[in-house]
This record gives sequence, structure tokens and C-alpha cells, in this order.
Amino acid sequence: MSVSTLAPARPLTVPASPMEPFVDSDSRSSEQRRRGTSQCMQALARANEVRLARAALKREIGAGRRIVTEVVLDCPWEAESMSLSELLCSQRRWGRARSRKLLATAGLKETKRLGTLTERQRGVLVGALEAKFAS
Repeated sequence: MSVSTLAPARPLTVPASPMEPFVDSDSRSSEQRRRGTSQCMQALARANEVRLARAALKREIGAGRRIVTEVVLDCPWEAESMSLSELLCSQRRWGRARSRKLLATAGLKETKRLGTLTERQRGVLVGALEAKFAS
């Protein structure tokens, strides 16, 4: 005897969706609101600081005052959250296709963040870059 459909051992129940808490805007004290605003402003200030430092780093790389291999090895604070593709594309005459091809040969994804590279991955990337610059 063959069974064409299988019935569940117990009836399936759909869990009720969790209710979102309701926050009355009047219940927050002015201290809480001020603290939230200052925290937001601090986050914006930090984001602007990182953005400006990263733009300066890209300009230095583009002008030839900094070498990408040094940035990969040193990993300065402003470059920690940069994607590898973003870093490689900051060089002159390096487009997305060229950086994609180099990263594929190194076995790395272009969205990988510089700060998350292991020592081995840094070595592989630097070796691939040096081989590319030598040719």
C-alpha cells in the first residue's frame, strides 16, 4: 500500500506575531530625548570623520603618494571598513573589472572588508598585487 501524502503528526499551528511595544512619546523624559539626540550626533560626527579620512586616503592612493600594498599590510583605522574593491578602484587606471579579476585570482570576494582579512589572506592579496604591478 502506498501513501501519496504524509500527514503531520500533530496539527500545524501558526505562532501569533509578536506585538511590537508601544512607546508613548510623552513618557520619555527630556533627559532621555537629549541623550538619544547627542548619541545620534556623535554617530554622525564619527561617520563624517571616517568618510573624510577615507576620501583623503583614496586621494593619496590615486596620486601615488601611498601604495595599496602598504595599506593592505598596515590596515589603518580609516581603511578597516573599506571593501577590497573600493580600495583597489582608488588606484589610477584600475576599474571594477580589473579589481574583480585580481580578487578572483586571489580567491577573495570584492565585498570583503579590509579589516576582516586574515594574515594569510593579506599575504595572498599583496602577492597578487605585486605580481600585477611587476607585469
